Amino acid sequence: MTESSRPRGEFDGRVALVTGAAQGIGEAVVHALAARGATVAATDRAAGALAESVARLAGDHDGERARTAGAVVPYSLDVTDGDDVTRTVGRVERELGPVDILVNVAGILRTGPALDLTDEDWAQVFAVNTTGVFHLSRAVVSGMAARGAGSVVTVASNAAGIPRSGMSAYAASKAAAVAFTKCLGLEVADRGVRCNAVCPGSTDTPMQRALWDGPSGPQRVIAGDVSSHRTGIPLGRIADPEDIAETVVFLASDRARHITMQDIYVDGGATLR
Repeated sequence: MTESSRPRGEFDGRVALVTGAAQGIGEAVVHALAARGATVAATDRAAGALAESVARLAGDHDGERARTAGAVVPYSLDVTDGDDVTRTVGRVERELGPVDILVNVAGILRTGPALDLTDEDWAQVFAVNTTGVFHLSRAVVSGMAARGAGSVVTVASNAAGIPRSGMSAYAASKAAAVAFTKCLGLEVADRGVRCNAVCPGSTDTPMQRALWDGPSGPQRVIAGDVSSHRTGIPLGRIADPEDIAETVVFLASDRARHITMQDIYVDGGATLR
């Protein structure tokens, strides 16, 4: 989507909280929300990388765009720590206002055969990818429900819907996050809160690049791998983080006011859904 075709100012006066905001999809989501006028609480446990990200975004919002761009405020946050989440959400709402939009992006990946995973691998992946979504939702959505409006978008993975060799903990954690988000959506729909999930495929992020072995890594992902029962990407490209952010922003907006409890796959057709 070009700059001129993006709805400008559609989130004016709204506060968004984004986890995993220091890089990749989280950073792109913060950028997209702020460009449309939202005041964004950008959260991550990597405080240094988060500060650099916010500085980059501030540089993008000068000149002509500054008249429509919202503010981005960094907050250090460990999504696995329920007490830290409660404290940080309270601080965000005191300083910026009630949270209207929650985007759960924070995630980690541990790969390897299912039978070789350690207890620590399993626990860490679920602590961030699943329990983190629970912690943020518990802290934020009660306020949304009381006010009668709000939107939650959980960024999961297309691995939540299909088996992936060597990714059992990650896939299971993302499937659980999707199921939780949909159940939450069912419980709060009558109070005006919508809850949806976005399931990306291979996206050009640091997590994805860590899986590549040399310069041919992207092409091998696009082509697929019969030996690991992995289809390729029919559209023939690795997603940019902005591709995922555009879907997140749509679901968070009033344009999606009648969409809830859905999981939308943004993977170039890789899962053949």
